Amino acid sequence: MSKKIKSQKLFLRAATLDDVQQIYDLNAKVYGNSYLSKKMLRSHIRTFPEGQLIAVYDGHVVGHAATFIIDETAALAPHSWKEITGNGYALKHNSDGDILYGMEVCVDPDLRGLRIGQRLYNMRKKLCTDMGLKGIVFGGRIPNYAKKKRRQKDLSPEDYIEAVKAKTIKDPVLGFQLRNGFEPIGILKDYYPDDDECLGYATHMMWHNALAEEQNFSQLRDHRAASVRVACVQFQLRKVKSFQEFIDQVEYFVDIAADYRSEFVVFPELYTLALLSADKKKHTPEEAMHEITAYTDDYIKAMSEMAISYNINIIGGSHPTIVGDALKNISYVFLRGGEVYEQVKIHPTPNERYWWNMKGGDKLKVIQTDCGPIGVLICYDAEFPELARHLADQGALILFVPFCTDERQGYLRVRYCAQARAIENQMYVATAGTVGNLPDVENMDIHYAASHIMTPCDFPFARDGIAAEADANTEAIIFADLNLDDLVLARQSGSVQNFKDRRFDLYELKWNK
Repeated sequence: MSKKIKSQKLFLRAATLDDVQQIYDLNAKVYGNSYLSKKMLRSHIRTFPEGQLIAVYDGHVVGHAATFIIDETAALAPHSWKEITGNGYALKHNSDGDILYGMEVCVDPDLRGLRIGQRLYNMRKKLCTDMGLKGIVFGGRIPNYAKKKRRQKDLSPEDYIEAVKAKTIKDPVLGFQLRNGFEPIGILKDYYPDDDECLGYATHMMWHNALAEEQNFSQLRDHRAASVRVACVQFQLRKVKSFQEFIDQVEYFVDIAADYRSEFVVFPELYTLALLSADKKKHTPEEAMHEITAYTDDYIKAMSEMAISYNINIIGGSHPTIVGDALKNISYVFLRGGEVYEQVKIHPTPNERYWWNMKGGDKLKVIQTDCGPIGVLICYDAEFPELARHLADQGALILFVPFCTDERQGYLRVRYCAQARAIENQMYVATAGTVGNLPDVENMDIHYAASHIMTPCDFPFARDGIAAEADANTEAIIFADLNLDDLVLARQSGSVQNFKDRRFDLYELKWNK
């Protein structure tokens, strides 16, 4: 950071994931209760980072403007805020669109004398011009409308706008927008259904970029990295004599994946239970699970060091872990930068609950990696479409599914559901399963798996929606190069557009925690 920026008390910049908490707090301060969740804010930044603008004053976020790109037809058609923004997640962002859509602007009420709103609007215009877009569109609030209509019953929203333009009625929001060169192009009914001050109405506002026709659109767009290589390990469970012997087996595959320049390598669910074969004691199934948790700290340390030394991101299958007083099935994700994340299995299976007294988690978040946002669903969780959709809404483009199934029917449930998740969300899904037998380990005696790397079913992808697959019940490692640009293109203009074409006016996914 330059000395000039350091010395400034107020400056504007693009938001980062580190700013999410402060943006959320600002939103809550302005509106009394933040209607943009932290997951929504993270989704905005991951989806279109250059379009999320903040004003920083003495190190604190005091202004926020959220935008995304959309095609002109959709931007100018009647819509609601929830519909156009994809329930607040900016899901309809289209990097090939021609309109910058304004999703939100808020300013700390204690600092309005600094013209922060003016600065944010100017930054939006600069972004629009720099990207060669045709203009900026948004739905603007008219907070004095309800009050005026109580006095004048026949006052329509159209009449209200004309009165504000004629300056016979004052409206702080609309007046500000008019002064900044935006023009009303219509009325959006039920844009904010719960906004009593506006009676649900919004002004359909637009600012035209006069230079747009002179710009070369294609040269002004930033594109995603072309390809991400993924490796899936179909891991054979075998007896080991020590923790080190098990880690050596894991490292063998990490080494191979790294040699093939993979960005990610994924291991199966509960593959660490091979460590129980080193223990000569006889345990009940629940005792065996608690016994394996003693390896947790050593396992995390060894795998994190491996990710760093081999320069690869490792999805560490899953490992039973004590959290408080509860036994949980956790997938640890080890990034090559040294960060360690965890994703708890949300839905233990009936067997896991009965034999092991396994408890489910209640948090599901994407993990930001150097190759983009990813999600993890452990085995049975992939059979619940709401979970994958929740991750996709937060920006995940690749879903990893470590699994452990005992026979073919259980395996097929995971496989078919994983393929469905790839199609529904137009995302990549990589699965990795266990094979082999552990006769001396309770409830882990037989296994069936055929690991896959799955794609949506459309022209840019593999013919059968399968980029790579392993033969059933043999130890193997499979690879595939996954083009993220193809995913984005499919979501925006594919033969079908499942992810974008959801009816937000009819249904939505609401996460309670």
